[in-house]
Amino acid sequence: MKTIVLIICCASAGFAGAQTKKPPVSTKPQSALLRNALDSFSYAVGVEGASYYRQQGAPVLNTELVKKAFDDVYAKKTLQISTEQTTKCIQQNMQNYMSQKLSTEKDAGKIFLASNKKRPGVTELPNGLQYEVITQGTGNKPQATDTVKAHYRGTLISGVEFDNSYKRGEPLQIPVNGVIAGWTQALEMMPVGSKWKLFIPSDLAYGDRGAGGVIPGGATLIFDIELLDIIKK
Repeated sequence: MKTIVLIICCASAGFAGAQTKKPPVSTKPQSALLRNALDSFSYAVGVEGASYYRQQGAPVLNTELVKKAFDDVYAKKTLQISTEQTTKCIQQNMQNYMSQKLSTEKDAGKIFLASNKKRPGVTELPNGLQYEVITQGTGNKPQATDTVKAHYRGTLISGVEFDNSYKRGEPLQIPVNGVIAGWTQALEMMPVGSKWKLFIPSDLAYGDRGAGGVIPGGATLIFDIELLDIIKK
């Protein structure tokens, strides 16, 4: 409680100081190209725009025309395409880019799963879910109406980790029927005390939409799950 009080007091003092004296905006050059605040702001606008469209799947842009568009708008010149055409053009192209990105992600998942199911110890179910038993527990198996306590680690097939309850130091407590389909199916087969590795195709995970900005649409996911306990309702 003392720590919280100290934090509040410090924040209040800082706020009062901010009202009487505003800190100056730094115009210190970040490089030879960025000589003042306007240069920094202009470059930041470009970085933000480029980062967004690159993340959405646009592989390349004609940067000369991007610059011309900015110049035309700020000079209030006649635009090469109307506002309505601009919106339609962006929507159509982004749909194409996202469709291509989704197809690429799904194909990578299919190739991975086709190879992975050949490994010793990996079992593939009829719906495409794959699992590997690391440790087989001896406890009860949860039902769909149960809530379970479990530790887990989730990665993409590239190895990029997107979640890890071990690092948070706290296991997950969640209803068996309140998770992605691949988890639900696996949990109902796992005795308490088990550690399994799941390989979940996208249609049993987060589908075409992905999740959280970290899991792309169409992604096949890998989970290490340790079923700790069943918490009955």
